[in-house]
Amino acid sequence: MKYIFEVRIKQGHTAEEYADAWVRASALIQRAPGAMGTELHRKIGEPDKLIAIARWASKEQRDAMESEHHPEIAAIIRSAAPFVEIRSLGAYEEPEWVVLPPGK
Repeated sequence: MKYIFEVRIKQGHTAEEYADAWVRASALIQRAPGAMGTELHRKIGEPDKLIAIARWASKEQRDAMESEHHPEIAAIIRSAAPFVEIRSLGAYEEPEWVVLPPGK
């Protein structure tokens, strides 16, 4: 499944500042059972908007990771909080099937 977030960088800060914290937190989170990777993308034409995507094997595994207190992860998130606004766009199941054009 995928968890998708919109990240807005506050004025006076850069996406690179957030990316540094995001990489450090993601490296720790990805150690959890069921974690399957993360991606961070900058919106075309709007360098202060990003989209973050986290992939998990199941909602239960992600919920289990979230239910445990991880002081190091919490500290990283707190360090980035003053210069970003994060909005959850939701949790999405992996499709049961995918249709791709020929050659893909």
